[in-house]
Amino acid sequence: MALISRVVHSDPDILGGTPVFVGTRVPMRTLLDYLEAGDSLEVFLDHFPSVSREQAISALELAKEMLTAYANPA
Repeated sequence: MALISRVVHSDPDILGGTPVFVGTRVPMRTLLDYLEAGDSLEVFLDHFPSVSREQAISALELAKEMLTAYANPA
């Protein structure tokens, strides 16, 4: 899980431990909320310039990996 430590950070002193993008105070959930609302990755990045494109894409890849690992294949 080296990827997670480069992308997401959780600290009780930062937003009460909410997972944020490393080096920012932007919750990772905000990216998912934007995408769920139908906004593009570009819109999210424009609104949160402290998050790099690489971080955002890595976060989505991490979410995909976690969901895939959680699957119960038949």
